[in-house]
Amino acid sequence: MRRVGTEEWSGLAMLVVAVGVAVPGLFGAVALVIPQGWWIALFVLFLLALLASVAAPASGRLRHVAFGLAVVASWSLVLTARHPGLLPVLLVLTAAVSVYLIPLYAGLVVVGLNTVVIATVAVSAATASVELTLTVGFYLLIQLASLLSSITLLREQRMRRELAVAHVELKAAGLRLSESARTEERLRISRELHDLIGHQLTVLTLELETARHLDGAAARRHVERADQVARELLGDVRSTVGQLRTETPDLEQALRRMARDLPGLDVSIDVSSGVRVDEERGAVFVRAAQEIITNTIRHAEAGELRISVTADETGTILDARDDGRGARNPVFGNGLRGLRERFQALGGDLAVDGAAGFRVTARVPAA
Repeated sequence: MRRVGTEEWSGLAMLVVAVGVAVPGLFGAVALVIPQGWWIALFVLFLLALLASVAAPASGRLRHVAFGLAVVASWSLVLTARHPGLLPVLLVLTAAVSVYLIPLYAGLVVVGLNTVVIATVAVSAATASVELTLTVGFYLLIQLASLLSSITLLREQRMRRELAVAHVELKAAGLRLSESARTEERLRISRELHDLIGHQLTVLTLELETARHLDGAAARRHVERADQVARELLGDVRSTVGQLRTETPDLEQALRRMARDLPGLDVSIDVSSGVRVDEERGAVFVRAAQEIITNTIRHAEAGELRISVTADETGTILDARDDGRGARNPVFGNGLRGLRERFQALGGDLAVDGAAGFRVTARVPAA
């Protein structure tokens, strides 16, 4: 179940405010220009259009059409009330919501048109010039304040997402750098092993070749030297191989390090005890988790992300799912497409599902 966040609570508060300021008109306590039934229908249209504009997908015209309908409905509600009272607050709500739906310049246009509507209502009510100025100025300032505060909130959220993505990428880069250092060290040791074995094997071959052409004590001396070289060689090989031995990559620790302390996203990691992956597969799983986490932060609007890695007789499976908005027709971007190619190169595959939240399932066959 998706966690209720500040945006959901603020949306609920705005809904309560909208209903609260419309209560007098809904129950006939305000004189209306049109029949009350039509006015109530206009208010319901306003609410539905505003909710639809917020809930509509970011791409497409539906959210813009719904928001435009909400704005026009709010104007109609205010203009058809003989004594609007607090009804202009509905216009303030549309100004505040505009930041999430349309560009800033369009939001400022909405604020300007809302102010014209408020001034028209005040003039038609024969309001004194001083009171007219105060009323129009007050609602203009409230709209601008709501607009600017919403912009500030959006920028803060965007910066937090960018910070979280940078955090994940930094942790992933650290893991790759650590693995690169271990690989470089093993390469260095392997070169030393090659040079060492090559030299000693040459000496051993010469001693044995010389002993083959000699008899008696002279041959024994060369055999004893060959035996000493062989023992030294065996000791050097054991020492060098001991340095080359590395434990199986700790996939769970790597994933937990990368997913720790992400602002706004709770990531849970579960790696089954039976999971055993080599360095190549471990690196692919870490890269997959990085891409999944960053995509969740940037696009999913999720509060929780669960990543599990399990193993069976067929291979190792990574399953990640969030509680975000999902996608009815998920499209593979460059990141997911690159991940799929990585898994396919190992004989596996990667699939996505956006029906309920967003889910990524990746599999590699058993080594």
